Amino acid sequence: MALALSACAGTTTPPVVPGQAGSITQQERQYGAEAHPQLLAQFGGEYNAPVTNYVERVGKNIAAQSGLATAREAYTVTLLNSPVNNAFAIPGGYIYTTRQLVGLMDNEAELAAVLGHEVGHVAARHSQTRQQAQQQNSLLGVLGAVVSGVLLGNSQLGQLGQELAMQGSQLLTLKYSRSQEHQADDLGIAYLSSAGYDPMAMASVLESLAQQNTLDARLAGSSGSNAVPEWASTHPDPASRVRDAFQEAQGMPGTVTNRDAFLTAVDGMLYGDDPKQGIVDGNSFVHPELRFAFDAPNGFFLVNGTQAVSISGQSGRGQLAGAPYSGDLNNYVGKVFGQLAGEGQPQVQPAQIQRTTVNGLPAAYGTARANTGNGAVDVTVFAYEFSNSQAFHFVTITQAGQAGVFNPMYQSMRRISASQAAAVKPRKIDVVTVKSGDTLQGLANRMAYDNGKLERFLVLNSLDTNAVLQPGQKVKLVVY
Repeated sequence: MALALSACAGTTTPPVVPGQAGSITQQERQYGAEAHPQLLAQFGGEYNAPVTNYVERVGKNIAAQSGLATAREAYTVTLLNSPVNNAFAIPGGYIYTTRQLVGLMDNEAELAAVLGHEVGHVAARHSQTRQQAQQQNSLLGVLGAVVSGVLLGNSQLGQLGQELAMQGSQLLTLKYSRSQEHQADDLGIAYLSSAGYDPMAMASVLESLAQQNTLDARLAGSSGSNAVPEWASTHPDPASRVRDAFQEAQGMPGTVTNRDAFLTAVDGMLYGDDPKQGIVDGNSFVHPELRFAFDAPNGFFLVNGTQAVSISGQSGRGQLAGAPYSGDLNNYVGKVFGQLAGEGQPQVQPAQIQRTTVNGLPAAYGTARANTGNGAVDVTVFAYEFSNSQAFHFVTITQAGQAGVFNPMYQSMRRISASQAAAVKPRKIDVVTVKSGDTLQGLANRMAYDNGKLERFLVLNSLDTNAVLQPGQKVKLVVY
């Protein structure tokens, strides 16, 4: 491969020489230091377990290949306690990956590939380019995109109250251009080779992501238009990049994968939702610590975030979140509506706010109509009082006249008992050794899911239905 990676035509992405990126500036360090705590809050905080130190070591080693800084101490590598497949890096030497994405990987080289790709975005100063081309960041500004089925980054729909202050950090994880993605892939491959890793790991981890994206979409009952996994929404089309990454890595030195060390590190790692943040179980969401549950309407699927639960389907989008509560539900609903519009944007307010009771919970709701580039939409806020100081609310968006599609969900909000809360169990990764006589289906039957056991097992281990298991081989299971 040529040393200088040139940008694709039609972009402002400058060429970057692997290992010779411009040094981290003082301004970038300050920017990263200010954004870091916001990102931790947004993505579940740091995951504290033995695997955390392992990820940090690998991340610092691969980041040092970029030339942004030669001292590994200049980088802050964080394993996030998040159940979505995501990874990103921001100026200032801050690198992030979620435990969910790490759980999908097969070896240390793939971990280095993902982190190297993100460092490549920083080395090429891609975030600065995107900020210059940033569109308006008000919620109303993305309503049309939401209605048309395009999820932006961490799904800004419903990121209200204190979360509005985090829009700057959310914009860091918005979608990259195709040329920027390819450049980051190429840089990450160069970093892999420089560090001694197998450079083919970039192609293999992209293939795993593509397979996971397809499986997520199928399990959500969608061809893909509604089920945009987190990493896929911020890093477009990994499937189309697999072949390019494979070709780029041809002939480059590097053989290290460290599969056994990686599997030892991830054994026992939490997988999926953390009960402290609530659990998605089919079309139901249960929060054992806050002691409530609700059900998504038929045809909708749920994605649990750190501060909000997203609800997505063909006919609408929504989120459940909480906000400061002073004991007046009408005022609470009005404030949520007031925060939907960005600075200088027209306010969205319902004609009236109505009161009701849902499964013993005092509730209030209102619907307002707003105009977007994709036509009129109905915005509904439905709030519930759980105590004098605690309330939660749905914000939903549908095409005009279709707001009632979410009525079953509004009516499903309920408290749960202590015994129901205690019954919620976390899932974790269990690395097992294949024994003589073990089969794909037999191992898959041990997966802690009610559906898609075999498909989940195959994707988790980068296997296909024709794979032949060998005694002594190690594979990952997801168990309670």
